[in-house]
Amino acid sequence: MRITRLYKIVQTLLHFGLDELIPKHVRPWFFTPMRLCFFWLRNKHRNTPQGQRLRLALQQLGPVWIKFGQMLSTRRDLLPDDIAKELALLQDQVKPFSGEKAQKLIENALSIKSISDLFDDFDVQPLASASIAQVHTARLKQDDHKTHDVVIKVIRPDIEKVIHSDLKLMQDLALLISKFLPDGKRLKPVEVIKGYKKTILDELDLLREGANAMQLKRNFEGSESLYVPYVYSDFSRKNILVMERIYGIPVSDIAALEAQNTNMSLLAERGVEVFFTQVFRDSFFHADMHPGNVFVSRETPNNPKYIGIDCGIVGTLNKEDKRYLAENFIAFFNRDYQKVAQLHVDSGWVPADTSIEDFEFAIRTVLEPIFQKPLAEISFGQVLVNLFNTARRFNMEVQPQLVLLQKTLLYIEGLGRQLYPQLDLWKTAKPFLEDWVKEQMGPMSVLKQIKTNFPFWAEKLPELPDLIYLSLKQQNKQQIKEKKAPDQKPTLLAMVSCTGFIITTLLFISNKEIEAITIGTIACFSFIAAWRKL
Repeated sequence: MRITRLYKIVQTLLHFGLDELIPKHVRPWFFTPMRLCFFWLRNKHRNTPQGQRLRLALQQLGPVWIKFGQMLSTRRDLLPDDIAKELALLQDQVKPFSGEKAQKLIENALSIKSISDLFDDFDVQPLASASIAQVHTARLKQDDHKTHDVVIKVIRPDIEKVIHSDLKLMQDLALLISKFLPDGKRLKPVEVIKGYKKTILDELDLLREGANAMQLKRNFEGSESLYVPYVYSDFSRKNILVMERIYGIPVSDIAALEAQNTNMSLLAERGVEVFFTQVFRDSFFHADMHPGNVFVSRETPNNPKYIGIDCGIVGTLNKEDKRYLAENFIAFFNRDYQKVAQLHVDSGWVPADTSIEDFEFAIRTVLEPIFQKPLAEISFGQVLVNLFNTARRFNMEVQPQLVLLQKTLLYIEGLGRQLYPQLDLWKTAKPFLEDWVKEQMGPMSVLKQIKTNFPFWAEKLPELPDLIYLSLKQQNKQQIKEKKAPDQKPTLLAMVSCTGFIITTLLFISNKEIEAITIGTIACFSFIAAWRKL
């Protein structure tokens, strides 16, 4: 089975002449003899551009490879721009499987004898069909004797077996590339396949997708910018997802949006707002916001709202990544290349021994020509791509969360410019980022952290005397063992100081200002005394 599949893959790659994508100067000595072993598999698409050949080959190889091409299109740090753009055109135009088979899968998953036990008007003709799953419409029966319009997403039968088989072959090919091609290590094929494997296997678990959708819906509860359909978790399983059916307008249908007099400039700005809110407020963002997954509500066209579906791929950022990313963006706005370089080193994205001066010069060389254009004409996403490409020359480690972020930003910017070509993404984003940085680094942030930690401190405060006693006892034993006269005063004073600062904070939060000032003063004197005795 695997040998047959491997032959099919090799046949497809050679029929589309993809061996020619490997530059002659990096081909190993055994490349030509190996190619001659398959002399009967000639290139049938010599007059077709290389990027298009790659896209057509992936389409022919099937769903797993189509998904891989879609993911690869976001790796502008690894691929030439023309090939990345061609791969971005890959679509999940996959023939649907039998509706009757889908019905049987639903019945088995929900342990019901007939689809009519839970659903009315189940349509065996799928509403949409993609590489991993397809969607059917129905009406869900509820205990309140009402029915609700829903869509039922069903994982393709036996697709998991196909995926695991193709992933194993991909891993083997990646290993060969990394070992035998001169540029193999730089391209990091093994790491790329590892990241892709996690992404596609996550998409096979619809319970995970449902949980992502519920989290996103909760984050935007009551928002005028984004609506996420309700998930009927009681009727969802690993291979079945039941969600509220929405009747929005596809965001790519500009004619329909204009026909209902949609406020296009506000819609475009809200796309930017939704993106930055997900990233910097929630640290949880929908990472697959291509036009097929984004709709616009038909209600209140003057106050338009997005509808987001298919939350199978999400991204997260930790606190440090968010702060450095926000400061990087602001440094871009201000053309402070020295700070951009320093931030990359401080964040650990490039090695600590990187020359700041050399890195700054490289960044300025790449970005300064871009800023010759008016800001409204500059691609925010492309600036990020160019920056990552420059950082790669300084051994920047690929950050998976940043790759997802870059991909999402490119989607959002493309949508925004399509909806409203005059959109100035920089002007829209800069105030948001500046306010976020001030909020994170100002005095209110300190108070917020104190309030967050208050329950923990209050719980641990009674244990503090015991901890001080045990620490002093341990220090005393250690000093006796080393035959030194123990001097416990600095440690004791330091402990008193720390305890005093904690109590001061708790009193301050409880609005007992006089007591807080008194204890705080004692803590300060204890700290100074401890410092002088060291």
